[in-house]
Amino acid sequence: MADEILRESDGKQGTHLTKSLLAVAFLASFGSSMLYGFNLAVVNSPAQYIKNFYNETLTESYNWIPDERHLTILYSVTVSIFAIGGMTGALLVGKLVTKFGRKGTLVRATVLVFIGGALMGFSRSCRMPAMVILGRFITGVHSGICLSVVPMYLGEIAPKSLRGFLGLVPSIHICLGVFIAQVLGLHELLGKEEYWPLLLSLIVFPTMIQLMLLPWFPESPRYLLIEKGNIHATIEALKWYRSKGNIQAEVDEMQEEQRSLSSIHTISVWGLLRDRCVRWQVITIMVLNIGMQLSGIDAIWFYTNDIFRDAGIPDLNIQYVTVGTGAIEVISGMLGCFTIERVGRRPLIIGGFLFMGICCAGITLSVLFQAQVAYMRYISVGCVVGIIAGFCIGPAGVPFLITAELFKQSHRPAAYTVAGVLNWMSNFTIGFIFPFLEMTMGPYCYLIFCTICLGVALYTIFVIPETKNKTFMEISQMFAEKNNILEEELTSNGYLKMAEMNGYGTHS
Repeated sequence: MADEILRESDGKQGTHLTKSLLAVAFLASFGSSMLYGFNLAVVNSPAQYIKNFYNETLTESYNWIPDERHLTILYSVTVSIFAIGGMTGALLVGKLVTKFGRKGTLVRATVLVFIGGALMGFSRSCRMPAMVILGRFITGVHSGICLSVVPMYLGEIAPKSLRGFLGLVPSIHICLGVFIAQVLGLHELLGKEEYWPLLLSLIVFPTMIQLMLLPWFPESPRYLLIEKGNIHATIEALKWYRSKGNIQAEVDEMQEEQRSLSSIHTISVWGLLRDRCVRWQVITIMVLNIGMQLSGIDAIWFYTNDIFRDAGIPDLNIQYVTVGTGAIEVISGMLGCFTIERVGRRPLIIGGFLFMGICCAGITLSVLFQAQVAYMRYISVGCVVGIIAGFCIGPAGVPFLITAELFKQSHRPAAYTVAGVLNWMSNFTIGFIFPFLEMTMGPYCYLIFCTICLGVALYTIFVIPETKNKTFMEISQMFAEKNNILEEELTSNGYLKMAEMNGYGTHS
């Protein structure tokens, strides 16, 4: 049966963007990646209302009136607990995607959004601040899972010529989520004090759409073949995602990867860290994921209003300037998505981090000379916009794409776990300490971000090869020399022969 299906395809390998590929990319990102962006920015607009709510309820319940410092700490916990949840979710990725698959994990994770959204939505009526914090934590767990699983899923279903484009679709949705949160947070819409619980709980609606539609799409073909050994389901999934082309060529490429693996089972995080065959790949994802969060972008997203206020923008205009930056994020994300297959991964990473580093230094200089030169406040705002644009063009999505490309099937879940934990740990660090860092160092704190951005750019120049239009096996061989591994070691390990499987992917 499987052989008959394979013979139906023509001689060319399918590389066209089909409606099915585009639909699953947007659907998976819409109910997952977009929520991550939304949750990053949604607490910015109602910050003062949330602090007032904490003040009122603590006074009512404990007869204690917290001072501004205590309220700042509570709000920082509310902001940064999202990252703690994300780190928790990232730790679960490896086991979840191995047991339930890529699509299966996304579908099952939706329950977390409904729980978290309900807690935040009813927190004000229940007069319980803990419900806001717990809701943020649970939605963070969901984002921690999906931020790794969505690019993993899209990277595995995409042909190699479209991996970059589909891999950056989630980053567009992250930017779109930030923009939607900023628009809905306007005072004319849901930016009033009585509406902030509704604003925080709107995440349930995109998730509801994803839950209704995503189960109808196939699982990752690579997961079905390499991990489950089900060749029949693999071919059916490939036919769903490829309108025409030689499916056999893709199956052969998957078999080649399978033969290169010492085991068809996924390895643990500890096994990944000890494996000298992927040493430089692991270092690379560590540098990129820590660098993208410590670049200062989260400080911009979490505390945009405060940054613009410090730059001298009138309070009445801040919300509109913030929405403008959100629109620039979406445009920049789309620019990166539509150019990555032309220019490659390296130029987007290098250019993005270099531009962000220059803008971080620009913020420091503009704030220092703001008192002497009136127009410096506008330069400061321009630098904030520059950081956002530079980030969304490349560093926002490429690290997650690169993580899928640098590792073969057995190592990929553990790699995403490591990348996700470091990403979220850095996210938490910035979200929690930035207000205190800014109070201590003033504008000089952006020089730290500048140094980190330039360091990541230099690492990319000297270490990371171009992975555009390369198979996973070819990328592994590109790193073999850096890891001091002979090519024979990449292909001579034990493997599960396809001849041992019948047409339905079960062992004979």
